[in-house]
Amino acid sequence: MTTKDIAYIALFAALTAALALFPPLTIPAINVPITAQTLGVMLAGSILGARRGGLSMLLFLGLVAAGLPVLAGGRGGLSVFAGPTAGFLVAWPLAAFVVGALVERAWRRLNVATAFLANLVGGIGVIYALGIAWLVVGFRVDPAVATTGSAAFIPGDLIKAGVAATVAVTVKRAYPLIART
Repeated sequence: MTTKDIAYIALFAALTAALALFPPLTIPAINVPITAQTLGVMLAGSILGARRGGLSMLLFLGLVAAGLPVLAGGRGGLSVFAGPTAGFLVAWPLAAFVVGALVERAWRRLNVATAFLANLVGGIGVIYALGIAWLVVGFRVDPAVATTGSAAFIPGDLIKAGVAATVAVTVKRAYPLIART
């Protein structure tokens, strides 16, 4: 790993932290904030690739665990890893890795549509799968209730996936960070 790799990993962990500054939109019925931070997850995978994208989110979670208030609402510390949203949060490194792996695989023909699909699968699919599983297993929430409750976040996540795809393709053209394979 080069110094440049470490700088990119740190940069995207910082970007994800900065996205916490956007005011979260809380849906009253479920009392869970919709934040911009999953955009950071999608961007990390889409721009840095699998390995560096996943590592950037691991670094971010390390900062959270250390108690830094880098989550939406100024939250941080180990307690967030025991709450009902922990499954969604711990999915971030895997999600960034999957997005990055899919983008790397499609690198030569990468366009907004393929980047959007990569973000749908990794940035939404992986996060929802692990987050809903955490609710069902850890908190004994009925699977239908957990899935239905999560559905309220899909429109915002689709917008974030579109933004990440557009940015990724633009960065690929201007300053590609993923090596051509």
